[in-house]
Amino acid sequence: MSGRTTVRDDPIEGEHKNGRRYLKPCLQSHAPLDLVIIMLGTNDLKARFNQPPSEVAMGIGCLVYDIKELASGPRGTVPEIMIVAPPPILDDIREWHSIFAGASEKSHKLALEFEIIADSLEVHFFDAGTVARCDPADGFHLGAEAHRSLGIALAQEVDAIGWTREHG
Repeated sequence: MSGRTTVRDDPIEGEHKNGRRYLKPCLQSHAPLDLVIIMLGTNDLKARFNQPPSEVAMGIGCLVYDIKELASGPRGTVPEIMIVAPPPILDDIREWHSIFAGASEKSHKLALEFEIIADSLEVHFFDAGTVARCDPADGFHLGAEAHRSLGIALAQEVDAIGWTREHG
């Protein structure tokens, strides 16, 4: 959903944009799950939330805890979890500059913060910025080519996770 945050209610766009509110019903309606991939965080960088990258990462950590607690994997196990850091926001974000004031600089720090959280929670991590770049059309969404590149890269990561799970 466009505008979704990790764990924050949006005072302008509505509480339904809070990823944490959506996560549990989503997991329950799709269980059992072998793998849950989370790629959120860009919208948490909006000026109205005034959050440093470390706190955005803590929000991702809350989602990981929720996934583990719900245990929506096969036979009530915890599914594999992958945190994906979104690509950094471009410097030129067109008419969105005031909404995302300061976000570009913060977005360049998300991957490191997300990797730290992933390591501490013993879940998988992938930096989408290594294979995809935000579309210059607005500076923060992914275009068709970036989606394609990210999809191919994540498919390889998922294959690796499946192999590891099957072969220890």
